[in-house]
Amino acid sequence: MSRPSYIQRFLLEDLDIRGAVVRLDDVWAQLQHGRDYPPEVSSLLGEMCAIATIIAGNLKQPGRLTFQIQGHGPIGLLVVDCSETLNIRAMARVDRKVSGKTGLNELVGDGRLQLSLDAPSMREPYASIVPLSGDSIKSTFEHYLTQSEQQPSGLWLACTEQVSSALFLQKMPGADARDDDGWSRIHMLAQTVKTEELLSLEPAALLGRLFAEETVRLFDARAVDHLWPRDEHKVLGMLRGLGEEEVRRMLAEHGEIVIRDDLSNHDYRFDADDIDRLFSGDGDAPTDVGPTLH
Repeated sequence: MSRPSYIQRFLLEDLDIRGAVVRLDDVWAQLQHGRDYPPEVSSLLGEMCAIATIIAGNLKQPGRLTFQIQGHGPIGLLVVDCSETLNIRAMARVDRKVSGKTGLNELVGDGRLQLSLDAPSMREPYASIVPLSGDSIKSTFEHYLTQSEQQPSGLWLACTEQVSSALFLQKMPGADARDDDGWSRIHMLAQTVKTEELLSLEPAALLGRLFAEETVRLFDARAVDHLWPRDEHKVLGMLRGLGEEEVRRMLAEHGEIVIRDDLSNHDYRFDADDIDRLFSGDGDAPTDVGPTLH
């Protein structure tokens, strides 16, 4: 049985080093449901979901965070979208067979990472595009976090079909004044983490094993969810916006109309009776369709 998913932040109090532990369990199962992604694709997407949870859970200005990795390899697109309440959704687009390919460079090709943040306090969404760095999700996001925060950061990731987990560390500006060897020591200790520990240990046990000699302050865990219900009303509004002539042409060509919401993982199917009701006025559809860490 899947366990609840969460992020739990922590602080190494004597060293001014902060971090977080993420465990996506039930949420990761929901995100994969019915997808049948190859293991190589699933692993990359799961790692991105864990990292997006870390960044969204540490934003100074809470908002909706979206990461996209695009490229010209077998995996054309990876998208993770996470709200300020840590409600997450994700998808991958596989353009060609991935069998036998390993690493981000072979799977995505000459790609780029795009971040967008939409917060209520912003006049318009913030967007940033950076090239992929290294040959893994880990190296790409370590580079991104270090550059955006101007502070060294470390990520350790593990993903299986059942669980996606992450450990995050970041050196804070006052760390050297507290202990000029602190960051290198903690980073070296974190390198000893085992995949099995990331996937199975609770944060207190994991951090106690890694940093037994340090004072670790654990903050309250925050739940991570995947709550994106179906919205037929919105989809019918989109169809009405296309116009009756175009919709009936599509219906005649395919026998039914299928609309895929890949990010939220829903299919919407409409037959001739549905379309008749929509344009007779009985469908009741609307006419409109509708980061810095701390």
